[in-house]
Amino acid sequence: MLYHQVPKKIILRPRPSAAPPLTTDFPLLTRIYQARGVKDAVELERSLIRLPAPSLLPGMNTMVERLAAALREKRKILIVADFDADGATSCALAIKGLRALGAVDPVFIVPNRFEYGYGLTPEIVALAAQQNPDVLLTVDNGISSLEGVAAAKARGWTVLITDHHLPGAQLPTADAIVNPALPGSAFPSYALAGVGVMFYVLMALRQHLRAQDWFNAARPEPNLGQWLDLVALGTVADVVPLDEVNRILVYQGLQRIRSGACCPGLQALISVAGRDRDRLTAADLGFAVAPRLNAAGRMDDMTWGIECLLSEHQAHALMLAQQLDELNRERREVEARMKQEALVLLERLTGFDAQHVPAGVCLYDEQWHQGVIGILASRIKDRLHRPVIAFAPSDNGELKGSARSIPGLHIRDVLSDIAAAHPKLLEKFGGHAMAAGLSLKRCNYPPFALAFDEAVTARLVDVDLDHKIYSDGELTADLLTLETAERLRAAGPWGQGFPEPLFHGEFDVVQARVVAQHHLKLVLRLDAQSPLIEAIVFYIEQPERWLGTRRVLAVYALDINDYQNRQSLQLVIEYLQKLA
Repeated sequence: MLYHQVPKKIILRPRPSAAPPLTTDFPLLTRIYQARGVKDAVELERSLIRLPAPSLLPGMNTMVERLAAALREKRKILIVADFDADGATSCALAIKGLRALGAVDPVFIVPNRFEYGYGLTPEIVALAAQQNPDVLLTVDNGISSLEGVAAAKARGWTVLITDHHLPGAQLPTADAIVNPALPGSAFPSYALAGVGVMFYVLMALRQHLRAQDWFNAARPEPNLGQWLDLVALGTVADVVPLDEVNRILVYQGLQRIRSGACCPGLQALISVAGRDRDRLTAADLGFAVAPRLNAAGRMDDMTWGIECLLSEHQAHALMLAQQLDELNRERREVEARMKQEALVLLERLTGFDAQHVPAGVCLYDEQWHQGVIGILASRIKDRLHRPVIAFAPSDNGELKGSARSIPGLHIRDVLSDIAAAHPKLLEKFGGHAMAAGLSLKRCNYPPFALAFDEAVTARLVDVDLDHKIYSDGELTADLLTLETAERLRAAGPWGQGFPEPLFHGEFDVVQARVVAQHHLKLVLRLDAQSPLIEAIVFYIEQPERWLGTRRVLAVYALDINDYQNRQSLQLVIEYLQKLA
């Protein structure tokens, strides 16, 4: 294969030239926080009282007035969800929260990606009409659903949109829209996930109902904090930046999960993922729990995932979680096959070689699975360090594409450039800076691939194409300890925009072995006088080729290995380079 992993350049994570007056009782942690832009210890507080007011979100007053009227008049509320983990948690939260606030039997519908595609389309409105709703409430979608909202309004429904995606030039004619990304928003966090937006709507609605003397002995005021487990899962799963607001939401959700105060569905997903609930981290949510939930939307129907999160009975929730785990196994098998096929395609394309990778890469195979192309695009993007779009056929004869980008290149803006320059190429598109979705006619794939490469090239003028990995520096032997790992774990949550600390260093390899076919287990030491340290590299290609290596350069995170009730330090290696 030509396309081995592009070598990475290790960059020391920069700190402000004039380091802010931040202090902690652990100098290493002070340095780490400063490198992430933390200027004051107040920014590190994780209490719910630090959350900004819901009223700062645009459209909130109108939203709660409409929802309160629906509750008073016992109107039927239908929630339209998205088919990813953020959409599923948003939907489950909306159902649980509205029910507790007094809504009469709210129901939901989630588009099957293979039949209907994304968002509130006219086809989904027609499907929703079978349930005869009075109110349509979107979660994690709707901001670009101009035709769908118009179709729903034509039926006389009240249409309420909660979303966090970037709006287009024109907003839908909904009765209320709450979205932190709306122009002129005064809300201090643009980074709320869909589930975070829905949580804020419930907070504002509860406040409004409290002022109306809505709650009584028969209808007690609910504690919304009981559903922060769902907020944490959806926020981490959607890979939104963990700014101050999201860190609070995720931290509080993790605290509830660890204490056992999470819903049966999430407990079951944690169990089938083989994770320790009492020590769960944000990374566990992102890399172990979320993929199993997402597998429902990728391989079948996200209704399974939402029903798992809504289940009130542990046995039923576990049964659904096991089905989701099986779907995730199937997804991994499909992904592995598609990845190998993609690498063959890369080698066959004219002019491709390891030194001359195109600016923008498009890949398509007639047999690829529509639900897995997003993961495939991400894998190839990581390999090439170039923006990638993977395409698969859809049932309506079009091609569905999933795009993933690199830092510094706004992928949705690239698609906007193409739509402006070639108005007939794209059927529809939408998304974020780092990820987007699109559809086009099959006959338009060749010209689109060329247009994509040209549009990316035009925007790459100020983008550094070196494949970098950032490090928080080298650790001396006295800091390579279990205590340091524990301090760093407690200092989180870490995630997108607030990255988990990584360190680098050269190590002697004392022992190397392959475990579970895909992983590399190592025993390392800094030098002859230093203690031995266990390390692992997950899902490394051809792990057997590292056997016999004597010295390596590693970029790693500190982790805690909990085996047979004995805790020890373990390095989780993110990048490995052979030195000898």
